[in-house]
Amino acid sequence: MTEDSRLLELAVELAEKAGAEIRAIRARGFAVQRKADHSTVTEADHAAEAIILSGLRAALPGCVVVAEEEVAAGVVTQAVPVFWLVDPLDGTREFTGGGDDFAVNIGLVRDGRPVLGVVGVPATGAIYGGIVGVGAWRQKDGTRTAITTRQPPAEGITVVASRHHGDPQQLDAFLAGRRVAQLVNFGSSLKFCRVAEGQADLYPRFGRTMEWDTCSPQAVLEAAGGAVTTMDGQMLRYGKPGWDNPHFVCWGTPPGPTDP
Repeated sequence: MTEDSRLLELAVELAEKAGAEIRAIRARGFAVQRKADHSTVTEADHAAEAIILSGLRAALPGCVVVAEEEVAAGVVTQAVPVFWLVDPLDGTREFTGGGDDFAVNIGLVRDGRPVLGVVGVPATGAIYGGIVGVGAWRQKDGTRTAITTRQPPAEGITVVASRHHGDPQQLDAFLAGRRVAQLVNFGSSLKFCRVAEGQADLYPRFGRTMEWDTCSPQAVLEAAGGAVTTMDGQMLRYGKPGWDNPHFVCWGTPPGPTDP
């Protein structure tokens, strides 16, 4: 087993443990609070993050981890050549609203690029994983199935868009001139996964996201043959000041020179 494969399996194990805790908390009920930026947070966010952080730090002493709730609590971490990005419960609004499309994100960055990641889906028990340059898979009920992006079908592309965020006018302008078969709204990092497994072709994101929202699903998508670029065609990179992302586009088929 390669070092990256070992690290990926560690992330899978921690995503499964965090997902089980999230399900248990949801089953017994929980309170919803507001953070300083007015986003929602629950006991499940904190409990899942504690599981992941303790697991990473026990298995990899001295590793650098940037995690959403630690950052919200004022923990300041500088970007280094190798670090983990953790969103313990991506899609808290879906979680609190009774939906299923929320996720656990654990990804690893080297030299500004995602290299591997897992996206756990606590509501269904599925997990997506991938190592860039090696391949991606979806695991369900203990079985892993390889996933890849697809070539857009002749009848038109399927576009995924955020259920709660973004600018419909910007989205319409971006899609102008493209043959769109359907537009599907979805929550959390699972939008990346829909593109990665060939269920959709394009996910343009207009609106604020943070690096822990996108690192692990970007790794899965790139491992499956896709790409994530900024609006000027550059690859989405990591270790940026404040951990903020610019607007970006997830492509099932990497863009050519004529794509925006």
